[in-house]
Amino acid sequence: MDRATKTGIWIIATGVIITFLYVGRGILSTFAMAVFLFLVIEGFARMIDNWSHSMRRSAARAVAILIVLGGFVGFIALLANGVSQFGRDAAEYEEKINGLIQDAYSLVNMENAPTLTHLMFNEGGQRFFATIANATGDLSGDLMLIFIYVAFLFLAQSGWTRKLDNIFPDYEKRAMVREVGDEARRGIETYLWTQTVISALITALTYVSLLLLGVQNALFLAALIFVLNYIPTVGSIVAALVPPLFALVQPDIPGWIPGTPPQDIYIYAAIVFGIVSFWQFSIGNFIQPRMMGDSLNLSALVVLLALAIWGVLWGIPGMFLSAPLTVLMMILFAQSHSTRWIAILLSADGNPQGAGESKRSVTTAKVDSENS
Repeated sequence: MDRATKTGIWIIATGVIITFLYVGRGILSTFAMAVFLFLVIEGFARMIDNWSHSMRRSAARAVAILIVLGGFVGFIALLANGVSQFGRDAAEYEEKINGLIQDAYSLVNMENAPTLTHLMFNEGGQRFFATIANATGDLSGDLMLIFIYVAFLFLAQSGWTRKLDNIFPDYEKRAMVREVGDEARRGIETYLWTQTVISALITALTYVSLLLLGVQNALFLAALIFVLNYIPTVGSIVAALVPPLFALVQPDIPGWIPGTPPQDIYIYAAIVFGIVSFWQFSIGNFIQPRMMGDSLNLSALVVLLALAIWGVLWGIPGMFLSAPLTVLMMILFAQSHSTRWIAILLSADGNPQGAGESKRSVTTAKVDSENS
């Protein structure tokens, strides 16, 4: 097969795969979320099992499920409580937002500044809120489907070893496939676990800072920051912008803020932005790389491109899953000589397989020699 034919096949195959991922995004993204939630629960269960030698694995798995479900229910409760608090002070928030709109129009020498009510109920605002409502309804249905998928993944787990034995009757090939699967699982679990710890640390420090600064509804904002930090790069930027935006429109600001109205509110928002950004930058750039180590091993440019591509293909679920999905692709591409160059381009250090490479290379060489 000449190079031109091979290149044409690659282009066609890539187009077919991308089309399949986009057309089937409603099913595939939901199932991918379920798989990663399943891995998170299994990681918790494995950790509990290692800590408690007296607890059976089934009991550890049940505790892990309760922890994850409890965290999810707690997060939903925080969001509901935050929305209700904003609803109680809606009139005061509207007044502050109208003042900010007026200031913005005055800054660029424009007249007839619209009010928040006008912006919300014009044609563009109605389309925006209709989109939000549809997305919320779809999310509720997807969450139920994710939990159903997770339940069936646990039920099917006991038969995976037997199926693997039947698919790969040769011991060497089966050992190689199992090793690749274990490496992918370890990489994804380590990434998800590290990201959870980092998000929790940033959230805790930000919550305490927001309380000390007098930002209203700090718990709700902290919960949003926790979720946003799962989105690589862009999530951290948005997480740093959310609290100061809410600080701009909160009805009351602390008396210790310097300046006179309306300048004091902008000074207050700048202080909030500086503190929140400090935690995002310092932990994200100094603590997170040390904790994550080689579990991600993706180029920074690849992380941004993966975020954009998966976001276009699968929307918000794709943005959350962009990093672990790309790690999985890198590990799979590294198993074949014809696609290894893609894995090298995706990796940060040019070594997409890490510590397991030498051992797996020996196994691959044995299999190739036996087949020849």
